[in-house]
Amino acid sequence: MEVPNNKNAIESNRQAWNDSARHHQESPDWQVLLSEVIQADFCCLDDTLRGLLEQVGVEGKDVVQLGCNNGRESLSLFALGARQVVGVDQSAAFLEQAREINARSPHHGEFIEADIHHLPMSLHNRFDVALITIGVLNWMPDIGEFFRHVASTLKPGGRLVIYETHPFLEMVDPEGEDPFRLETSYFRKQPFVQEQPIVYAGKVEQQSAASYWFVHTLGAIFTAAIEAGLNISHFKEYPHSNREEVYDQYLNREAQMPLCFTLVASKV
Repeated sequence: MEVPNNKNAIESNRQAWNDSARHHQESPDWQVLLSEVIQADFCCLDDTLRGLLEQVGVEGKDVVQLGCNNGRESLSLFALGARQVVGVDQSAAFLEQAREINARSPHHGEFIEADIHHLPMSLHNRFDVALITIGVLNWMPDIGEFFRHVASTLKPGGRLVIYETHPFLEMVDPEGEDPFRLETSYFRKQPFVQEQPIVYAGKVEQQSAASYWFVHTLGAIFTAAIEAGLNISHFKEYPHSNREEVYDQYLNREAQMPLCFTLVASKV
């Protein structure tokens, strides 16, 4: 399949996420979320991310989550004392879900539909903390441009917190005949292309808008952050997985791969 230009890839990814939203809403996890989000101390963040955010400090701060999906992580920030939380996503269908759980929550987040490359001016230089979690960076064809827009949301001295899957994992296929064989280059240039709905468990065998998953090395991520005017103050790799359950087979190995990482950078 021919890879479209960046603009068309971003638009196709938006359509693919809108196509997939109903499959997520049909899962048992959605009903559990609806029942849990009514609690004032609701927090779905794992210990790694929660501990890092507590260390960075979000209490009394204005926080933006870029790529907020259905808003569950954004609303979790109130349990850490955030003063104001804004979630941004390009999928209108997932934002409908975010607003539904927001209406059930005792807290009140704000959810905005926008492509990261076309953020409204009202978000510029506004936040103390910007958050990016698993499954955001790889939807971005130009990681340098992405980080410039992320940095634009921060006040001077504001901090970006990233908790992402490790790019090393893009080299293996967890559902392949030999899931430990290196299948593709760490320096792969072409995106992975999928034409089935995006789901977190298994596959849905029906047609969907094509989605494009772009591979970025750690070097590319670091360079993009630095060139966007961000000073990296923290970087740590972990042997635990924050990805789909199929990746759990890579846990607790004698020759352990890095499975995820955290990064904190401050706006100059």
